[in-house]
Amino acid sequence: MPLARLAPITLLAAALFAACAPASAEELRPYTVVGDAIPASLTGTKGDATRGRASIVERSSTCILCHSGPFPEQAFQGDLAPNLAGSGGRWSEGQLRLRLVDAAHLNAATIMPSYYRVDGLTRVGASWRGKPILSAEQIEDIVAYLVTLRN
Repeated sequence: MPLARLAPITLLAAALFAACAPASAEELRPYTVVGDAIPASLTGTKGDATRGRASIVERSSTCILCHSGPFPEQAFQGDLAPNLAGSGGRWSEGQLRLRLVDAAHLNAATIMPSYYRVDGLTRVGASWRGKPILSAEQIEDIVAYLVTLRN
């Protein structure tokens, strides 16, 4: 086969292979734990509370599977973990952020997943290995919503 025809075929094969490969994991953004909190935003900006609420009630985020809260449209809410009502009155923004990022940092025996950690975990499903459960933006959106829950 002439070299001129081989190059486009090679490029096409490479493109098809790349399309079938799993997406690369989000690079985790660095953060600093101070006491029982991560005081600084993971994204450098405030999250969107409306998107945060939507993330909480979406079952794929898993929040609503364990927690209940002020979500009257959700018929089935969890009862394994604290009710989210009043979260903003119980914990600061930074404390909420650490609980989402790595709850095990505060309590090694917790059943709450570390939503923004990939190292040192056990029994992680193959599709989640090397990937955070939530993105930095999703963490910040959820924190933005939870701090509004003050009663």
